[in-house]
Amino acid sequence: MNVSPARRTELLAAGAAVVTVVLWASAFVSIRSAGAAYPPGALALGRLASGTLALGVLCAVRRVGWPPRAAWRGILVSGVVWFGFYMVALNWAEQRVDAGTAALVVNIGPILIALLGNRLLGDPMPPRLLAGMAVSFAGAVTVGLSMSGDGGSSVLGVVMCLLAAVAYAAGVVAQKPALGSASPLQVTTFGCLVGTLGCLPFTGQLARGLADAPVSATLNMVYLGVFPTALAFTTWAYALARTTASRMGATTYAVPALVVLMSWLLLGEVPGLLTLAGGLLCLAGVAVSRSRPRTRVDGELRARSAELPASSGERRAEEAGSAAPPAERD
Repeated sequence: MNVSPARRTELLAAGAAVVTVVLWASAFVSIRSAGAAYPPGALALGRLASGTLALGVLCAVRRVGWPPRAAWRGILVSGVVWFGFYMVALNWAEQRVDAGTAALVVNIGPILIALLGNRLLGDPMPPRLLAGMAVSFAGAVTVGLSMSGDGGSSVLGVVMCLLAAVAYAAGVVAQKPALGSASPLQVTTFGCLVGTLGCLPFTGQLARGLADAPVSATLNMVYLGVFPTALAFTTWAYALARTTASRMGATTYAVPALVVLMSWLLLGEVPGLLTLAGGLLCLAGVAVSRSRPRTRVDGELRARSAELPASSGERRAEEAGSAAPPAERD
C-alpha cells in the first residue's frame, strides 16, 4: 500500500501525540510516589535535571548543535514558564487542592491554548475543535470530581492551579514559532535546560530529599525526567511542529482518561461508573476535535472524477475534428 509523504507525516505526528499523552498520563502515577518524599520545587528540579541529562546524551550522540538565534525567544519563554514554573506550580497546587478542583482549573489550559493560538498564531478555530474541547473539558471535570476525596481546597492552591494552566498555555504558544527554525530535539533539550537552571534555587531541598527519600521515590523522579519529560516533550514538539497549537492542546484531554485506566491497571483503583463516563467523554471529545469534515473533500473528489472523462473526451474530439459518441469517450 502506497502512502503519500503528506499522509505519512500526518500518521507520524499522530503517533507522536499518542506517545506524549500516554507518558504524560503515566506521570501522575509516578508523582504519587515521588511527591510524597520530595517537596514541589525539589521534585521539579530532579525531574528536569534527569530529563536534561538524558536529552544531552541524545544530542551528543546525534551531534545536535545549538539552536539558531531565531528560536531562542520561544525556547527561553517555554523553558521558564512551562518546563520550570508550570512543574513547580502544579506540584505545589496538587498538595493543596482536591482532584476535582485541580481538574476544573488546570484543564482550562487547552482552552487558553486555543484562544492564544487564534490570537497570536492565527490558528483557526473550527466548530469541531470547539465542540470537541467542550466535551473533553466536561469529561475531565467529571473524572476529577468523581475521584476527589474529602479534602478541601485552599485559595492559594486554586491560584497555583490557575497559574499552572496559564503557564502551560503560554509555553505551548511560545514554543510553536521556535519549531519553525529549530528541530523538536533542540527546542526540547534547551527548553528543559532553561527550566533546570530556573529551578536551581531548590538544589538544597533536592539534596536533602536524595539523602532521606526511599529508593522507589527517587526512581520515580528519574522516570519522570527521562520518559514523561525528555521523551514525551520531544514527541510533543515533533507533533506540534506539524499541526496547530489548538489541536495539540485538545489532544491532551485524553490524559485524564488514560490516568483512570492506568490507576485501574497499575494501582488496583477500580473506577466508578461516573469516572468511566468522564473518561469516555474525554476520549470522545478528542476524537471530535481531531476529526475533519469529509463532505467538502468527498465533493471535490467527485467533481474531479466527473471532470476527467469529459476532459479526455474533449481532447479526443479536438484531435478527431469532431465530437466523439458517448460510448467511445471511455
